[in-house]
Amino acid sequence: MTMIIGLTGGIGSGKSAAANYFATAHQIHVVDADLKSRVVVEPGKPALSHIVDRFGDEILLPNGHLDRAALRQRVFSNPQERVWLEELLHPLIREETIRDLESATSPYALLVSPLLIESGQHRMTSRVIVVDVPEALQLSRTALRDQVPEEQVAAIMQVQAQREARLSQAHDVIINDRDLAHLHQQIDTLHQQYLAMLQEKSQ
Repeated sequence: MTMIIGLTGGIGSGKSAAANYFATAHQIHVVDADLKSRVVVEPGKPALSHIVDRFGDEILLPNGHLDRAALRQRVFSNPQERVWLEELLHPLIREETIRDLESATSPYALLVSPLLIESGQHRMTSRVIVVDVPEALQLSRTALRDQVPEEQVAAIMQVQAQREARLSQAHDVIINDRDLAHLHQQIDTLHQQYLAMLQEKSQ
């Protein structure tokens, strides 16, 4: 089995930019749990039927796909609904994720998930990387990117693991408060470390 490294960080921390660089610069197999969460609710999948049964047709877009923004609004304002949704989706996302990780042919694989710690997905990994940014930067970056009010971003941040909790689980930390060159430099260093670790293991 390929070594699996978890990559996480709060909303707007730059997880996607980091994962993208691992994939393009170092040809690392990346599995994005967020994308898996979209796959399990595609039209025709049982999970979507369960969601419609619970929330009604207004949770769908005109093309029959899930209206993720509408669903997010419903569950973030109601903790019980959020728990119900997580209990439905997390096992399905896990199955899809494992299947994809098992197909990796790169020296190690990267599991990218905003809820890596909270969902217990970190237990599938050998190491955890946290992409860390100051919270004020998280807020402004995300509000700008998603064109949403900062209050909405703050509500999402409340649900995700707090910064200290995430950092306490980290083996490696990438500080993403500067430019892309600075981000890439840190990833290059980590990549070499991981290859060295694998080399050591195989001896």
